[in-house]
Amino acid sequence: MYRTFILCALVAFCLPLYAQTITTISATVEWDSQKIDAIVSLNLKSAGIRLPSGRVQAERILHSDFEHLMYSLLLTLPVDSATTIGDLIMRGEFSSHQLEALVQSARSIGPVLSTDMNNLQDRYTIDMNTINTALIRHTTVSNILRIPMPVPAEAHTGIIIIANNPLPVHGRNITTHAVPTIFPKIWDTNMNLIYERNIMDSVRGQSSSQVTYIPPERIFYDTPSGMDEDLLNLVGPNPLRIMARFLFGIRPTDLIIDRDDALRIIASEANRQLLREGTVVIVLDPSVLKVTLQ
Repeated sequence: MYRTFILCALVAFCLPLYAQTITTISATVEWDSQKIDAIVSLNLKSAGIRLPSGRVQAERILHSDFEHLMYSLLLTLPVDSATTIGDLIMRGEFSSHQLEALVQSARSIGPVLSTDMNNLQDRYTIDMNTINTALIRHTTVSNILRIPMPVPAEAHTGIIIIANNPLPVHGRNITTHAVPTIFPKIWDTNMNLIYERNIMDSVRGQSSSQVTYIPPERIFYDTPSGMDEDLLNLVGPNPLRIMARFLFGIRPTDLIIDRDDALRIIASEANRQLLREGTVVIVLDPSVLKVTLQ
């Protein structure tokens, strides 16, 4: 109850009454391109603004309302299977000032009038890597699970986990699509944790995401590698391709891979380095790669 009250109070603080009545926003997370696109629209008549004399005032209101409305939407952005940015703020693990800075990092294309001249609109883009950087907090890299007896393992240039089809959810009697999040985990079928955010080198995490999400068509190109050029540049000519077997988590964001596939990663220092560098690609159904924030 207290937690719900705090979140409601936080949202109320971020949403002045005028912003709710005269300004609207639509924001979409594009997980494959690692950006958030938002369109904000100010109803000039409801705001009591006449053009052209009120243009500067309208632009000022539009930008201010965008910041308030985008702040509240980012509270719902999933950080991992069980946590949103709003949860982190309530736990004191992320500050409202940091969230404000993320909103203020948004790039605007510039306000324009709608064709009917009734609304002033603008489009903003937030780079998801800016959010990733703000959430990377560890200074010491966690150790990757080791095996007691070494086994032969081929060195690969990248890791691709294919999870675009519906999969059973571990511990629950349901089958569903995996969904993206900022920091997914990877487990093996013995429920050993293979990959999580603190395994990634913190310096590398300041400039890139923990994983790259792609739709399946990017690994089925009519080329010698079977991949598009951008993906080939990321994972190299000899990536390890793995099929996810199950999903895990409150939200189905975490992947479970076969124990044998996990050994192919952790038995090789070169492959363990791929985890530290975040050279991990997850193939998801296109329907989950573009999500509206609400």
